[in-house]
Amino acid sequence: MFQNKTIITIQHPESIHHTNGMIGSWTDWELSKKGIQQAKNIAFNLNKEIENKKFSIYSSTLKRTKQTAEIIAEQLNLNPIFTESLKERSLGKAIGKSVKWLKENIENEELTIYDKCFSDAESRFDVWQRLLPFYKEIINNDEENIIIVSHGDTLSVFNIMWLELDVKNLNKIDLYGISGGVSFLSQTTHGKRIIKRLSDTSFLTY
Repeated sequence: MFQNKTIITIQHPESIHHTNGMIGSWTDWELSKKGIQQAKNIAFNLNKEIENKKFSIYSSTLKRTKQTAEIIAEQLNLNPIFTESLKERSLGKAIGKSVKWLKENIENEELTIYDKCFSDAESRFDVWQRLLPFYKEIINNDEENIIIVSHGDTLSVFNIMWLELDVKNLNKIDLYGISGGVSFLSQTTHGKRIIKRLSDTSFLTY
């Protein structure tokens, strides 16, 4: 028998880099004023959704996700756990640069999960390898209800893991979300993996 699990993943809402043409990646942007309000809305709506069930909450260490997790944790009376495993993909020398700079200076086209846009960047396979120990930990621990606050590309990789697909499937498919989207994943006692809702943006307003 498998353990029942509910995992709620949250892609952080609007960050400053969504508004100024800059790269997100490991540049430590904060949420915008709009993003802070969106995080508060997510927290308010999530509190109604989970109906007093006890959750654990894990978050990336970058400011935009930390802020999101802290706002949600305060609403739900939880203590967030921060881990670098959930950080966004590193784009190497593009960190701190603009999207325009990246497009004009990119070294390699990313055609497979092993390709890196810059020599010092992470490939998507690198993100998979970084995320895998965290994934195995939460799948095998005793926590039945888990919230994860992370980033778009990292959560796309996580979704493939959740469906128990081989990493090479990332060469053919993606399960991307939207900024501020909330996804609901579950595992039954028979081991069936389900994505009930993918990147639900209705939580952004109330």
